[in-house]
Amino acid sequence: MDYFLSEEEQALRDKTRQIAEQLIRPVRDKYDESAEFPMEVVKEMGKRGLLKIFISKEYGGTGARIMDMCIAAEETARVCAGISTAYAVNALGSGPIVLFASDEQKKKYLPKIATGEWLCAFGLTEAQAGSDAANIQTTARKDGDHYVLNGVKQFISNASHSDVFTVVASTDKSRGARGISTFIVEKGFPGISFGKKEVKLGIKASVTTELVFEDCPVPQENLMGKEGLGFVYVMRNFDRARPGVGAIALGIAQGAYEDALDFAYRHDLLGNQYVQKKIADMACEIEAARALLYATARMIDGGKKGYSKESSYSKLLPSDLAMRTAMEAIALMGPYGVLKEYHVEKRLRDAKITQIYEGTNEIQRTVIALELTKEAGTKAKAQEART
Repeated sequence: MDYFLSEEEQALRDKTRQIAEQLIRPVRDKYDESAEFPMEVVKEMGKRGLLKIFISKEYGGTGARIMDMCIAAEETARVCAGISTAYAVNALGSGPIVLFASDEQKKKYLPKIATGEWLCAFGLTEAQAGSDAANIQTTARKDGDHYVLNGVKQFISNASHSDVFTVVASTDKSRGARGISTFIVEKGFPGISFGKKEVKLGIKASVTTELVFEDCPVPQENLMGKEGLGFVYVMRNFDRARPGVGAIALGIAQGAYEDALDFAYRHDLLGNQYVQKKIADMACEIEAARALLYATARMIDGGKKGYSKESSYSKLLPSDLAMRTAMEAIALMGPYGVLKEYHVEKRLRDAKITQIYEGTNEIQRTVIALELTKEAGTKAKAQEART
């Protein structure tokens, strides 16, 4: 869809595609089998400028545009969604710093994240606070000129291989969601450790572990914004980050479609009307999902206020599509589709996780329904006022 992209965006797409083919494709099987973190690959992506796209220009980046994030996430996931996730988590982790940190905090952390010197993760999820983000149990107790963090974060992508974390903790449990605050925490702070490493179905190159805080002192100046605004920061960050998950899912769908098309061509199946229908449906649905994703990215970059519904659209539809496309590709390829050497079974495993992380698709449907209900109420009140 070149007509959707500016010359600069086309250049980013071509650059990222080349990096994905040169750096990621040769090692994707290795990392999927070993479930190791692709540190060398991510660091090299940083050296080649792909981490800069998550960061504002004044702090060493290229603008922190959602459109750029989507382009890079799709192109890397088209080859390997695991390595793409290991790379893109830095956008999720650094997002609150870009949006809400003080100038001093930004100067300290963002330039190092932009170059890849430091990797950044996001510490939110807990055993009892997954989709219900307001139910976090990790606490941050004020003690003089610092806060003391205690708690266990679960399913934290890249945790054990990151250098800095944006961490969400309760500074006043009596206030519920309004008592949640956000902190910038460095890996070297005392009291930080990493617990169980999860063995996952897919996206294995993005290592997932517990992030444990035991009387971890965090300087007062590492509080982001004001106490009690952490939940707002989290929701805003997710609204901006979810198109990136949609882009990873879209990359999976695109890769599965290309695998199926190549298989059908090499096995002289494209004259079969059943195969033609499958290929045509895949191509059409992928282009439609890409148009939705790009429209959402343009909306956010354009400064629209309030885009939770559109953000959920852009995560929900591509991730469901990724799952469906991978299944259809396997069906088209028959017994070959379940063989590791054809990579479609990996795409199926990876696709399932995109329906779950950064807000399950069930939660996305709830968000969309709530927003549509609000819009219907507003419309109804406006009509009543006119009559």
